[in-house]
Amino acid sequence: MSIEVKDPVIIAAIYLWIGFVVAISFMEAWLKFRAPGVTVQIGLNIGRLVFNALNKSEWIFALAILISLFISKQSLFSVHNILYFIPCICLILQTAWLLPALDKRAELFLKGIETPASSLHFYYVFMELAKVITLFIYGIKQFK
Repeated sequence: MSIEVKDPVIIAAIYLWIGFVVAISFMEAWLKFRAPGVTVQIGLNIGRLVFNALNKSEWIFALAILISLFISKQSLFSVHNILYFIPCICLILQTAWLLPALDKRAELFLKGIETPASSLHFYYVFMELAKVITLFIYGIKQFK
């Protein structure tokens, strides 16, 4: 039994994207606060820097997939390529809404201003889960 890959660039981008999200969102984000000497202020500053870099990396992976789809002349709207749009929609929402809102809350906290409770982190984690799950399924569908 042989396994064929439809497009190795797409496979690489999908699984690198998953790896980045899992490593940063599900490990680094909360582990940094457990390290000795890391205050909430230091952790927030590190988080802002790391999540900004993650966001840029995710855009590179999303664009690599899109470019590969165009080059291979695959239909963007085929049944399995629709799975590509779910992480992209999450990424757009995170970039345009969630990250700026979370960044603003972090800035207020760092200035000593108390912020009311918020569901923003819950939304962010939900979107990260949605991205990982749909990217994983999309990755499986890239094999012939």
